[in-house]
Amino acid sequence: MTINDINFKDKKALVRVDFNVPLDDNLNVTDTTRIEAAKDTIIHVLENDGAVILMSHLGRPKNKENEFSLKHVVEKASDILGVQVKFAEDCVGQSAIQAAQDLQSGEVLLLENLRYHDEEKAGDSAFAKALSQLGDVYINDAFGTAHRAHASTAIIAQFFEEKCFGFLMNREIENLNKVLETPERPLLAILGGAKVSSKITVIENILQKVDHLIIAGGMAYTFIKAQGGKIGNSLVEDDKQELALEILKKAQEHNTQIHLPVDVLMADDFSETANRKEAAIDQIPDGWMGLDIGEKTQQQFHDLIQQAQTILWNGPAGVFEMQAFAQGTKALGDAIAVATKNGAFSLVGGGDSVAAVKQFGYADKVSYVSTGGGAMLELLEGKTLPGIAAIVD
Repeated sequence: MTINDINFKDKKALVRVDFNVPLDDNLNVTDTTRIEAAKDTIIHVLENDGAVILMSHLGRPKNKENEFSLKHVVEKASDILGVQVKFAEDCVGQSAIQAAQDLQSGEVLLLENLRYHDEEKAGDSAFAKALSQLGDVYINDAFGTAHRAHASTAIIAQFFEEKCFGFLMNREIENLNKVLETPERPLLAILGGAKVSSKITVIENILQKVDHLIIAGGMAYTFIKAQGGKIGNSLVEDDKQELALEILKKAQEHNTQIHLPVDVLMADDFSETANRKEAAIDQIPDGWMGLDIGEKTQQQFHDLIQQAQTILWNGPAGVFEMQAFAQGTKALGDAIAVATKNGAFSLVGGGDSVAAVKQFGYADKVSYVSTGGGAMLELLEGKTLPGIAAIVD
């Protein structure tokens, strides 16, 4: 069943959204991407004479702290949706039931933070049932939490006859399938970030699917050291060197080409004002650390990216948060933007790479930016996501 198959007239749609948005010290929303991503689904229900009850988590509250209240999101959500969003002081219990009952077609209600109740993360069935009684139809549009077996994402669906994905979830699944199931080849994956350990299962799963794999960021140094290179004081996981060599061997067995940086921009301190110079990646002197890819590597990766028809990018090439070490990540973004313009399909996902894409203005120059870091990584690992399975099964 899809969202277009459901008649919403005079029904209340209980929609799981991901409004886990960043707030500043004055509790104002600083990034509206996730609210905007849910807009299509909400407006669709309203335009089809239904009412919308939104449920989400915000942060990791321990004792219902005010800073994690979703009431701080109401004003911004109202602006974006063009509808005055009502607010319920709780997500279950009498106040939530009353607010849901009073809701008329064309109106939107936002429930208080689901994680104010421990039962949400515990995947508690009674809590899921209590939530389910607020609506007639269930829509999951929260890809960012689809990998969690929580009450509102995986357990609640069983209490509904009519249930479906929202437009955002559909887009996420479709675009990830374009990369994982039906890619145009050559398929290139770019994995960056700090640690091999956090990406091991991703690497192992996609090795047999991709034609080329670029390994950049901090985890490249573990591979270089494992092959006998000198990496100075660069980030390394000494206990993962055997694994790095195994991965290189497996890649050969699958005819997958792994590309590591050949040179780096190194610094004598982890700071914006450190002394900097370029060096071969396997010739970094003691007391120096690689913090970005060098110019030769940028050129090599650029050429490689231009040959790809499908590109997956997860993780930066260096410490892009410091301007002095952002050039490598920018160069990746530039190269992917050019390839996309020339007809390649490019998908960017994972917290740091999404932040980089936004920061450097590439969001509308790539084919798709995924909203769910953890969920996307688990799909790349080959796992079934509970939030997806609950609707599909």
